[in-house]
Amino acid sequence: MATDLEFAEFFTATWPRLYRTALAIVGDAAAAEDAVQSAFARVYASWRRISSADHPEAYVRRMVVNEILSGRRHGWGRRERPSESVDPLTSVDSPEHRVVTHGSLWPAIRQLPVRQRAVIVLRYYEDLSEREIAAVLGCSPGTVKSQASAALANLRRHGALQDGADA
Repeated sequence: MATDLEFAEFFTATWPRLYRTALAIVGDAAAAEDAVQSAFARVYASWRRISSADHPEAYVRRMVVNEILSGRRHGWGRRERPSESVDPLTSVDSPEHRVVTHGSLWPAIRQLPVRQRAVIVLRYYEDLSEREIAAVLGCSPGTVKSQASAALANLRRHGALQDGADA
């Protein structure tokens, strides 16, 4: 079926980028994969409609971010706690995780409230404009600006950024 092939191509092309974005926002590989997987399950069910959108990837990115944000509201991140100790025989080192955790800034970003973290990741990691971030988060550009300002102030306060420096 042509639509299944189109979906498979879209999935293959966008999964890695959407996963990295989700991982940067949520800070946990399993939770990021769950969010992206849940979003893609809904995308598949509505593929004909979504594929005809002006920017399907932007639409799906918004679904992924909303999945993360709504999951936090509903306790999704509180049900399971990842363990700090993992059996080395069963663990697999993910290259995506190394990209996200590289440097001292990412641990500080993971300490931000989830909406501030989402704004920082979408702005500086995904290079989206304030207007695009507002569309993803379903808020006004002014809210994006205030969330970004608060996030940068938090990062400066915790020493992750030098005074006057942006992420």
